[in-house]
Amino acid sequence: MATADTIYPKAEETLDFYLVKKAPFQIPLGGKKFIVNYGPWIMLVFLVLGGIAIISALGILAVATPFAVAGGYRASGLGMVGMVISLGALVLEAIALPGLFKKKKAGWNFLYYSIWVSAVSSLISMNIFSLILGTLISFYIALQVRDLYTKQQGICALSGEQ
Repeated sequence: MATADTIYPKAEETLDFYLVKKAPFQIPLGGKKFIVNYGPWIMLVFLVLGGIAIISALGILAVATPFAVAGGYRASGLGMVGMVISLGALVLEAIALPGLFKKKKAGWNFLYYSIWVSAVSSLISMNIFSLILGTLISFYIALQVRDLYTKQQGICALSGEQ
């Protein structure tokens, strides 16, 4: 196992134990290479789409909330808080992209943090399905490919090239 160098190494080690070492299925090396090589491009597309969706939803909520309150609807505002936190997860993903393209561990770390922030957003928004299934799948894939990201600058763990 690679040494955990994130903010909470114990959490990463526990997740690694259950989602990598004890996992009933390991992603084959070819699949890991595909994820590492093309995942950042896929993530970029979903980052743009997600950013548009969240900013649009925040705008709709900002316009609709005064009318809802005037109509007698009393909400706790957790939906707005959840979307702002989701926007934070998108920012972390955007920060992770350059490192992921260069296959650096720092990029993977930001991706790992964005998964945690997204899980908190799902919890606050009471989206239990996304909290459990989405977070589990995200951590599984991220931890399966973690060892293909390197701490050394300019070295690609996949090909050994500089």
